[in-house]
Amino acid sequence: MEQQKNWQARWIWKQRETVTSTEGRHELVYFRRRFEVPEGELARLVVDVSADSRYRLFLNGHSVSVGPCKGDRFTHHYETVDLSPYLRTGANVLAVKVLHFTVSEPFKMGAGGPASIWRANSGAFFFEGSLCDGWGQVLDCLNSDTKWSYFEEQGLSFVPGELETLYVGGVEHMEGALHPHGWAEVAFDDTVWSPAAEISAAYDPTYGQLSPWPLAPRPIPPLYEVERGFRKVMRSEGFGAEQPTFHLLSSGRPYTVPAGGKVMIELDAGELTTGYLQLAVSGGQGGVVKLLSSECYEDAPESAIRRNKGRRDDVSKGYLLGDEDTYIAAGIGDLEGPEGGLERYEPFWFRTFRFVRLTAEAGGEPLVIHSLSFRETGYPLETAAEFRCSDETMHELWDISVRTLKRCMHETYEDCPFYEQLQYAMDTRLQILFTYHLSADDRLARKAIFDFHSSMLPNGMLQSRYPSTFPQIIPGFSVYWIMMIHDHYRYFADLGLVRRYLPTVDAVLGWFEQQVEAASGLVGPMPLGYWPFVDWVEDWRASAGVPTAGEHGPLTISSLQYMRALQVAAELNDAAGRASTAAEYRERADAVGQAIRRHCWSEPRQLFRDGPSAEYYSQHVQIWAVLSQVAAGDAARRLIVQMLEDRSMPQVSYAMAFFLFRALSETKLYAHAFPLWDIWRELAACNLTTWVEDPVSQRSDCHGWGAAPLYEFPAEILGITPAEPGFARIQVAPNLGGLTWAEGKVAIPQGIVQVRWELLEEHGFRIFVDAPRGIPVSLLLPNGKERMLPEAVAYELAVKLQAADGVIS
Repeated sequence: MEQQKNWQARWIWKQRETVTSTEGRHELVYFRRRFEVPEGELARLVVDVSADSRYRLFLNGHSVSVGPCKGDRFTHHYETVDLSPYLRTGANVLAVKVLHFTVSEPFKMGAGGPASIWRANSGAFFFEGSLCDGWGQVLDCLNSDTKWSYFEEQGLSFVPGELETLYVGGVEHMEGALHPHGWAEVAFDDTVWSPAAEISAAYDPTYGQLSPWPLAPRPIPPLYEVERGFRKVMRSEGFGAEQPTFHLLSSGRPYTVPAGGKVMIELDAGELTTGYLQLAVSGGQGGVVKLLSSECYEDAPESAIRRNKGRRDDVSKGYLLGDEDTYIAAGIGDLEGPEGGLERYEPFWFRTFRFVRLTAEAGGEPLVIHSLSFRETGYPLETAAEFRCSDETMHELWDISVRTLKRCMHETYEDCPFYEQLQYAMDTRLQILFTYHLSADDRLARKAIFDFHSSMLPNGMLQSRYPSTFPQIIPGFSVYWIMMIHDHYRYFADLGLVRRYLPTVDAVLGWFEQQVEAASGLVGPMPLGYWPFVDWVEDWRASAGVPTAGEHGPLTISSLQYMRALQVAAELNDAAGRASTAAEYRERADAVGQAIRRHCWSEPRQLFRDGPSAEYYSQHVQIWAVLSQVAAGDAARRLIVQMLEDRSMPQVSYAMAFFLFRALSETKLYAHAFPLWDIWRELAACNLTTWVEDPVSQRSDCHGWGAAPLYEFPAEILGITPAEPGFARIQVAPNLGGLTWAEGKVAIPQGIVQVRWELLEEHGFRIFVDAPRGIPVSLLLPNGKERMLPEAVAYELAVKLQAADGVIS
């Protein structure tokens, strides 16, 4: 994403003598720029804005843009915003707060700030835009330069906290007396503020020397922000006879904490969400308010890796795990005045919570709590898909999955919004597929594909999570990135995207080829410092998700994943017209497959071993043997049956269950998938509103890979998949399981596909298909018969499942 504009603005920051900062001490700097809109002028203002590391821009007190979209050292995004609706005749003011996270190398958890946000060793702000009249004539150039003034926040410090949320960067401690209250308003007096310093041009037009912030347009839409209030009070202390209600904190009915008094109230948002907490207080100089964000109620953890949760809204458990943001009241608010006279505090970064505990302790003066609410935020995913069936318990699984996916989508896909907010390749590949079915929106997917491509090391390996200032390598995760490209081609048939990334695919596969042992033909042990993670299963917990066989040599699954990556890459190269490369990749895949059969197959067990010289077995290797076609046809079916009957081996976690579902589908054994939903049903019975990271340790209550119903229900139960790339032909092949009917909609690039099927008496079956006009449909009936439906709009077919023919009506 190269520079595309002839930028005139300059990057600005504090005065040069104060540019450097201490590691762990992040800087919050406010900038302002006044301008006038002439009387009677129809003015327009469209701007480009960016910052290092994060900003929130205001015009006349209205929040108008948040960013920049997450990028990295060589892709620094900017937002283009039309500010015209917020202009007013006379005095106007642009105001922005910029939070710079200091560089932390090696990265220090918590003190280093959010690991997913890139930053240079200096903060910076960039703004380009001119106020124009209705004819496009410039009235005032507002580009960032020394005409902007700044003030550095003195009251804010950052606390790493005590939880594993350290990837997110800890929490805040704000001294209200040092904060410039009202700084974004037009009437604010900024005469004591200092002029900003110009620290860099946007680019070097002569010698091609890059600034720390190579600008690229934001590739995804802005995140939405919606005002929300808490739904109910869960528990309170210290309020005496005046018991708090929901209305106490959300409808303008204040509560006064007497001097020396202390109160506590725990509030329920109704579901796990992500949002900006908003506190309003008055009076009570020196009073302390703490806001603790938590996912659920629980008992004390059993150990460092195993939580003790149960029903998530069981207040009797009494334990809310979370770190606290702290606000110290300045005491300048008007006790009797309007809302505008209040002190307002909002942590800079959004928080993840279902429950929030507010603790307020007044000092020598009464402290008035006016409100606590939040603005929900997330990626603006427009959900078009629907699903319902004869088993009502599956409806809740669908609804919880939709909410889980949404909560794990912001400027990247995220593993868990509470603990990490990092984009991991395995998790992201699944979340992308879920998104395709819900909305056919591929904008965040395209960004994710580019992000991981941008993470490539000089040796050809991709980082497992990115963007990230804390590099990590899980070699198998690069295979999931190749699958992302293949998935995108299947759903959108975008050959331009495929060709864009084939060189990176070649590099990844070249790295794996370098790891193949000459003697065995298998992928050898991973290099030291790389994490050969496979799955979070109880049997491998002590080895951090690495199969036990790894202690004795190479892992079979590494060769299987490499083999599958070669096969997928061969398909992509064929599509792109690189036939010779496709042929080479198939030859390499065949060679790896032969080595696996030769060294890893156990004739006595009729299973593949986890390693060529280790008598360990797992579901994972059998599943990937099928997915890579090391075992195909009847042999694959026998292998999966043997695997299902042998309960002694490590079972896939419910995150890896996606691949188990694919193996069952591949071997025509998908009926075995239906009992697996009991795991999700048991979790739903705990009153979860999003899916956990894994049902064993249950660290996080919201993790994107748990939303598997968003793929399985549309693609398998309704049976809607692309029969040709880009849905040039649609396949409908429903799996009935124990259901008697199912109906729903799936989003595809051309529109909506609707399917409704039901079982009739005497082995009858009826199906209705409504597809976008002009797209042929291949209908595979449960009796194994296939019908090509004409390129019309809607079809209804009734058949005897024991017969070959049906009647179209």
